[in-house]
Amino acid sequence: MGNLFESVASGAAEEEVVRLAAGAGARIERIVSCGHASPPGFWYDQDRPEWVALLQGEARIEFADGRSLSLRAGDWLAIPAHARHRVASTSADPPAIWLAVHYQE
Repeated sequence: MGNLFESVASGAAEEEVVRLAAGAGARIERIVSCGHASPPGFWYDQDRPEWVALLQGEARIEFADGRSLSLRAGDWLAIPAHARHRVASTSADPPAIWLAVHYQE
């Protein structure tokens, strides 16, 4: 048992990724981003689909195909496998808190 909003370190130099659960074909993580963004020119290209929900804060996701999505608390997004994407920006105050589920189709 835990609380997704406890032990959130605001202003951390690095994103914090905590694995909450994992099993046959799935992994659930809490990610805390305090003004973080993907490095310039970096693109995620993941072998598995990912479902993310932004629980707190704001964020902007960019896709290699030119799409850009702004997310606010409560928004969720399903990212297909190999959809190249990057985190363009996240809020620092409050920190962006994500719930990410990586799964097999």
